[in-house]
Amino acid sequence: MRQERRSKILIVDDNPQNIELLMELFKDEYKIAAATNAQRALKIAASHTPPDIILADILMPEMDGYDLCLALKKDTKTQNIPVIFVTALSEILDENRGFSLGAIDYITKPFHPPVVKARVRLHLDLKRKQELLEKYAFIDALTEIPNRRRFDEVMDCEWNRAMRSGNVLSLIFMDIDYFKTYNDTYGHDIGDECLRRVAACLQNSMRRAGDFVARYGGEEFAAILPYTNYTDAIAMAKHITKNVDDLAIEHKTSDACRHLSLSMGITTIRPSETSRPSDFLKTADTMLYSAKEKGRHSIQGIDQSVASS
Repeated sequence: MRQERRSKILIVDDNPQNIELLMELFKDEYKIAAATNAQRALKIAASHTPPDIILADILMPEMDGYDLCLALKKDTKTQNIPVIFVTALSEILDENRGFSLGAIDYITKPFHPPVVKARVRLHLDLKRKQELLEKYAFIDALTEIPNRRRFDEVMDCEWNRAMRSGNVLSLIFMDIDYFKTYNDTYGHDIGDECLRRVAACLQNSMRRAGDFVARYGGEEFAAILPYTNYTDAIAMAKHITKNVDDLAIEHKTSDACRHLSLSMGITTIRPSETSRPSDFLKTADTMLYSAKEKGRHSIQGIDQSVASS
């Protein structure tokens, strides 16, 4: 059985005794990191293993807890880490200030250990639920692969990355042939199962970590292939075609072939200041339309990378 990952707490206090007290309280349940100043805390928070929650003292030299919270919330890498101030009641000069800066709670000293543990557990649970909500906002409910919203986000990211690096970017639009007649013949429940099987097949067909596929809408899917030239994009399309053909999903009312099949439109570009993502998408869609016009179950594409280099 897979062991659940232990949440990580970062304790920030210039008093080592206060750090030891909190570490003793949480060590059996969580991973613990500690910092005696805000600058060190910022480095830990922005690392490859960031904390899930931060417990910070307010009164610290050079950079206090409020400034630490402000710095965390300004950085996109750390802005979603919950911050709880753990400090003496007499040190809370302005409680509203902490909340306005993005802190989620105050714990006052001397504290009651069970209450502190309960409040930390509560905020960690809320953070996990928020992360799940954010994750599923980008997942297609039927096929459980990324949705159009996530596609748009990844396309924007990869376009900008390719433009900075001068590398090529390829796109494949895919459409299930005669899917309306498939639904009419076999029913929408079977049609939904078909979409799930095709989506899983497409996702399993991706060869590299950067390759990305999403449900674009209805029976249409799209794959973004970073650092992939036109020749390799065509090879990927043929690889996908074979894998979907090998599913051998019966489609007796298709005019393309006797099993479920895909039509594909491909384009490759080297993004520049004079090119636009919207035109890139339109070109792939035009190629997909051309594949349908040529009888479906086919691949049509255009290499724009030479002209745009």
